[in-house]
Amino acid sequence: MSIATNLLGIKTSLPEHVTLVAVSKTKPVSDLMEAYEAGQRIFGENKIQEMADKWEQMPKDIEWHMIGHVQTNKVKFMAPFVSLIHGVDSLKLLQEINKQALKNNRIIDCLLQIYIAEEETKFGLDQDELASLLTSNEFKELKNIQIVGLMGMATFTDNKDQIKKEFTQLKTIFEKTKKLKSENCQIDILSMGMSGDYQLAIECGSTMVRIGSSIFGGRN
Repeated sequence: MSIATNLLGIKTSLPEHVTLVAVSKTKPVSDLMEAYEAGQRIFGENKIQEMADKWEQMPKDIEWHMIGHVQTNKVKFMAPFVSLIHGVDSLKLLQEINKQALKNNRIIDCLLQIYIAEEETKFGLDQDELASLLTSNEFKELKNIQIVGLMGMATFTDNKDQIKKEFTQLKTIFEKTKKLKSENCQIDILSMGMSGDYQLAIECGSTMVRIGSSIFGGRN
């Protein structure tokens, strides 16, 4: 099946309120352009340099999402163009994004990553860290970032009950956190779900899914 066929099949199955991020990491520009020609405008990359290279080569109406773990020293390379940074998990990283956004005269949208998986390898904040971050004075001073939502990744397992439990937990945190409004925090995106579990994620309240292999095929 072609990329365009895969993409349109997924798009027609998604509810209207759910945003599709096409995870295009490691894929060549020709593959991304096939998805673009089929109407896709949001692409997710996990390496900043690769994303910057593709941004330079591709049409400028694309929204680029940084979905990988972000190193502070690389933020400057994506600050001129990135639309949304998914995996933000520390005040230090937010301060660097804020600094680089200011240099580019922009406000950069971010999702805070919440730790929900039962795996040591996943990054993220727990509920206490999230609350103390969002209510801290240091956070409120950041004028060039906007927290627009939360994201999380479930444990890599075939146990659907466990995945559902983790997604439900994140939805509960999301509903609580939505009430914490400030000038730089208006939470309305809940990003959870990937190729293997996005339907379950949507049932649990996800408003943004990150899908790669079901569109582009397996990784190169």
